[in-house]
This record gives sequence, structure tokens and C-alpha cells, in this order.
Amino acid sequence: MTDCRVCVDAGVCKMKTLITAKDNGMGLIEIEIKSDCPNILKMSWKLEPMSPYAEVEAPFDKSSVYKLAANAIPHTACPVPAGIVKALEVAGDLGLKRDSVIRFVEDGEEVELK
Repeated sequence: MTDCRVCVDAGVCKMKTLITAKDNGMGLIEIEIKSDCPNILKMSWKLEPMSPYAEVEAPFDKSSVYKLAANAIPHTACPVPAGIVKALEVAGDLGLKRDSVIRFVEDGEEVELK
């Protein structure tokens, strides 16, 4: 499995989170979080090693990450939980390292879809 580090800049709140996902040698991924956000830190205290397969394939309402987020993060649009799942996916060799982006588009701006 591949160790993975992800930095999430949450946007207008200006808070950043560094997520480190590492294989613990027993088929589980351990998540370490450093963050400017007290809500993300509160959530991180409850993160336990998890199976990348079970977490990545879980429906949103069954995901351990999103359940913890629902109890700790007051802002549903926070991108950090998605960053945690992406790091877990890559660390579990279930996905490739590629940036995800949310970008606001101006009226009239062309957006090319493939």
C-alpha cells in the first residue's frame, strides 16, 4: 500500500488541513490529521484505523468518515471529509494520486466537459 499526504484548503474559512494516510501493516489505514480547524481536530480524535475497501465502497450514510464528520463539523460544504476518503483510497491502492478541484465559474465562462 502507498503512504499518502493530502492538503485541503477549505476555502473561505481559510483553514487548512494536512491528512496523512498510512498502511499499518495489517491491511488497515491509519489517518493522522493536522488542522487549523478545531472541528476537524475534534473529528480526528475519533478516527480509528479503517479498511480502505469498506470505507471507499460505503454509501455516504454508512461511511465512518462521514458519520464522524456529521457529529463534529457544523458546515456540510466542508471539503475535508472528502479529502480524508481520497487519501484513504490512495493509501489503500484503490485510486491514483490526482488533485480534486472545486472551482467557481463566472457567468459566460466556457467549461469544457469530456
